[in-house]
Amino acid sequence: MHQGRRRTITEMRRMMRRRMAKRRIVASLSVVVSSVAFVYCTPITTRPPFFPDRRAPVVTLNARPEPVTVGIDSLVRAESLEVAHVNVRDGYVETAWYDTKAHRSAHHERDIHDLGATVKIRFWADPWVPGQTRLTVEPVYRPRVDPSRREAEGGWLIG
Repeated sequence: MHQGRRRTITEMRRMMRRRMAKRRIVASLSVVVSSVAFVYCTPITTRPPFFPDRRAPVVTLNARPEPVTVGIDSLVRAESLEVAHVNVRDGYVETAWYDTKAHRSAHHERDIHDLGATVKIRFWADPWVPGQTRLTVEPVYRPRVDPSRREAEGGWLIG
């Protein structure tokens, strides 16, 4: 058995203070790191607070979400549809309400005259595996106006 020299109470107190100081440093560093992570990894997004309908068509593309989002944005505009929301970083594109009979976009819901013929398309470009994107396309219509319901509850998938 190894016998070390006996430590005095003063030496033991110094060792305890050093251990406590190290613990304080580690604790303060963890607070700083978590604060920095919270600031830079904020969950703020322009995506709607709901997920696409499970029945919406999904396509896997061999591209990253950013170029897919830019491509969808340009294709939607090329088809003369008005884009209501687009965020390349979040991978989200949403068209304005489009009247299929009058062939024009509605800027506000009060401009919608025929609810049955008015549609909106939402695109979610989510990262899948490295270098691939899972693109969800959700065409929705609104059969009636119900002010007590949120927009996500008021849109039904076209199917």
